[in-house]
Amino acid sequence: MIIAAVDLGKARTGIAVCDKSEMLASPYTVIEEKYMPKCIEKVADAVKQANAQLIVVGLPKNMDGSEGESAKNARAFAAELEKLTNIKTCMQDERGTTITAHNYLNTTNTRGKKRKAVVDAVAATIILQDFLDGRKCRT
Repeated sequence: MIIAAVDLGKARTGIAVCDKSEMLASPYTVIEEKYMPKCIEKVADAVKQANAQLIVVGLPKNMDGSEGESAKNARAFAAELEKLTNIKTCMQDERGTTITAHNYLNTTNTRGKKRKAVVDAVAATIILQDFLDGRKCRT
């Protein structure tokens, strides 16, 4: 099944998708939109275009595991996205994914505007790969 992952941000939202065999997550796109209702519409269009059958939304928990305002916003985003697309959504802990994405981009020497343009899609890819790896362990 094709699964899409969303790394929700205040200005940019990254989207990643996996192959049908659910083995490999890859960056798909970055949506630059600050107005949340419009962002949800653009994400909905992107996941439909990718033929996703499941959507994983990153859940930004605090380092102690508690949930703050960002987590509440991510849950609300996921609920609206599910309503708009009729595609099931689930949440995935995203603690540390942006830091890991920056580390990957350091390794590839991706800097400046190019880095800003892709870091959110890379973070979404990490969220999705974590979800896929966990899914394999559960089956």
